[in-house]
This record gives sequence, C-alpha cells and structure tokens, in this order.
Amino acid sequence: MNKLKLVTILQSVVITGLILIIIGLLLLHSGTEISDTVPASLEVTQEKPEPEVIESEIIYETTGEKIFLRDAEFGEIWIPVLAAVPACEYQADQYVTRNNLTYYTENHKIISKFGVDVSAHQEEIDWPTVKKAGVDFAMIRVGYRGYSGGKLVLDSYFDQNVQGALNAGIDIGLYFYSQAITPDEAVQEAEMVLSVIGDYPITYPIVYDWELVTTDIARTDNVPVKTLTECSIAFCERIRQAGYTPMIYQNKRTSLLKLDLPELTDYDFWLAEYNDRATYYYNYQMWQYASDGRVPGIRGDVDVNICFKDYTNPEPEESDANA
Repeated sequence: MNKLKLVTILQSVVITGLILIIIGLLLLHSGTEISDTVPASLEVTQEKPEPEVIESEIIYETTGEKIFLRDAEFGEIWIPVLAAVPACEYQADQYVTRNNLTYYTENHKIISKFGVDVSAHQEEIDWPTVKKAGVDFAMIRVGYRGYSGGKLVLDSYFDQNVQGALNAGIDIGLYFYSQAITPDEAVQEAEMVLSVIGDYPITYPIVYDWELVTTDIARTDNVPVKTLTECSIAFCERIRQAGYTPMIYQNKRTSLLKLDLPELTDYDFWLAEYNDRATYYYNYQMWQYASDGRVPGIRGDVDVNICFKDYTNPEPEESDANA
C-alpha cells in the first residue's frame, strides 16, 4: 500500500514538471517575456518634484563689508553688513579717561555724559556722593518679568532711586528687564512702566532691556528673531505714544544675531559691550562699557555708561518749510 502511494506521488511530480516545461516553451516561442512590468496606468514617474520656494518677506541690501565674531563651536564666523542700518562714526582716539571715568571728546572738548544704571542689586545708594563723583545721569530699573513664570515685578528700590537721583540733581532714564515672548507681553511691560512714572521728570530714554538667560532654562530660550523684533517695536511704540523717548538695550552678539536691525532704526540704541573701545559696527547713542565700575556712593560694582546724545537738550524738530 505504501509503495503504491509513492509511485502515485512520483507520477504527479513528473507530470507537473512536463506541463511547466511545455508552457515555458510556448511562451518563449511567442516572444512574450515574464517580467515585473507595471501597467502604464500605474507607472510611477521618476521626475523629481519642484522644490518649494520659500521667499523672505524682506531682502536687505548689503555693503560688501563683513562683521567678524568668535563662536565657541565654529571659531571665527562672519555676517554681512546691512546697508540700511547706520554705521558707527565714533573714533577710538577720541575717548579720554579722567578720574576713572570715560568720556568722548570732539575737538578736545568732552561732548558725552557719564552715567550709571542701577537696580535693587545696588541696595542703598548715597546719591549726593554719586553726583559729586561726576555722574551726570542714572538709568534706573523699573522692574522685570520673571524668566520662568513670566510674572511682572516692580523693583523694590525704584521710587527710592528715582527720588534720590532727582534730589541730587542727576538726570534720569528708566529701563525694564523684559522676558516677553509676545508683542502683547511687551506692551504689558510698557504699561507697567507708564503706570508707576507719575510726575517724575524723565529726561533720558525709557529702555526695552530684553536679555537671554544663559544660566538656566527660560521662557525666552526659543524666541524667534521676528518675534523679538516685534516685541521691541511694541514696547517702544507704546512708550513713544506716551510722549517719552524709547530706546533698545542689547549686547553686541544678541543684537547682531537675534534682532532684525533694519526694522529698528527708528529707535535709539544702548549698546552693552565690555571693552576699552567698542567694536560694534552699527550706531548707538549710549554705551555700557563695564559692569564692574566703581563709583563713590555706590557699594560694590556698578554698570557704567557713556551717553553720546544730550537728551536734556533735544534738538528741535525741523519745521515744515511750507508752514
């Protein structure tokens, strides 16, 4: 019985093999090829799709000059100079230092003002002594926004510093330390500043001081260039609407890499660069040249500044020739 089954199986295999051979010969004779050809209606095109073109909102002209920076990863890097942003015209050989204070001269005459910027970090300040030391103006912090929770906080020494400086005969400006991540938040910060000014005679600018937090994770870590620029404009325009002079504070690197500078040329600029001579390419009206200055009347280190513009005697606006 088992032998009969084996013979039957072998016969089936032989017959199947013969059938496959005959089919193969017939196909070969007819010229038909067995292939993986896809019907024309299902063919996949091999042409590459057109790349998506992303157009910049604004294309700025450049001058052909370059600004060189040092980068921790790439070493020396460069960015092009923007033609729409006014270049700095201050000359390195026109700075002088007298009584440990730095000034800018023109035709051997001092034309700049010397100032400090202070906050609750300096605690109690002897403002009459500061005045006697040669300080012309003080930039006083109004408050700040928390970098983690975003809460608005009034500087605990704001009123005391404003009143003390004014009573000593020192001109004042104000600044707000921003951590805004939207233009609406920047306007909120400006409104806070305006709400506490009262009748104080503010002759120097009111400043938008937005800074990157490098020592911790902050809500501002990923703010885009466009958003930061819009925040700066929103704050400055609200301050201008209230009748004060707006200004933007920024360090050299953040200014060049995080601000759309041609959009901000309507506002004065306060540069932070701690060097004997500033290397910032573009123009500025105030320069914070050291954070470890020493001024009689202030305990410990204090930021020291040169102001190149006389805000106490603003230039009259040009009159309409047809008026």
